[in-house]
Amino acid sequence: MTSTKRAARTAGWLYLLTSIPGFFCLIYIPSHFIVSGDAAATARKIAGSEFIFRLGLVSELASFTGFIFVVWALYRLLAGVDKTQASLMAILMLVSIPVSLVNVLNEIAALILIRGADFLSVFDQPEREALAMLFLKLHFQGFMVAQVFWGLWLIPFGLLVYKSGFLPRILGVLLIVACFGYLVNSLIEFNVLPLNAFFRGVGQLTVCELPIILWLAIRGAKDRPLAGPA
Repeated sequence: MTSTKRAARTAGWLYLLTSIPGFFCLIYIPSHFIVSGDAAATARKIAGSEFIFRLGLVSELASFTGFIFVVWALYRLLAGVDKTQASLMAILMLVSIPVSLVNVLNEIAALILIRGADFLSVFDQPEREALAMLFLKLHFQGFMVAQVFWGLWLIPFGLLVYKSGFLPRILGVLLIVACFGYLVNSLIEFNVLPLNAFFRGVGQLTVCELPIILWLAIRGAKDRPLAGPA
């Protein structure tokens, strides 16, 4: 019979391995290529390092596809605690995955505009650069839509961890705290909340998701038989 320790480590390593390309495409690529308010400079950066930009596209696809298996592993681990909450956790995260995958098309559109093509000859270069910047902006907005679900799934996830008995309760509390970071970031971008020091600080609470990843990968869980088939 599979133990919770083994199942937790499987989930943890999947979680960690999918987070690495996720960091690359969500943090490094935008900060390296996008020059705020300057479409021409952004286009030059992408054209000058097209391979790295394309690598970001691939890492984005790999990360979000890999998260399907993360959700499966976490459901398998936690369904014995509360199957209804585990199902809700899985659904909320799985909803975000097609949104995130389709969102990659915005980056592909920006790359096509920057590279140019015969059928784009009706646009001059500044127009193509402006359109590319628009698609990159839409790509970022797409992340903000998906991020709503990245936050919401942490509530049932956190409750399951808290009630599990084989994982530290503090990890469940931190997951629920991280939820508010994701939601606030999206609401700021949608101009529902003001961009001030307080809400900017709340947005940083997304780092509270990191401890569960490291704990599952390194420590696993208290060793006991996995409670029933998921």
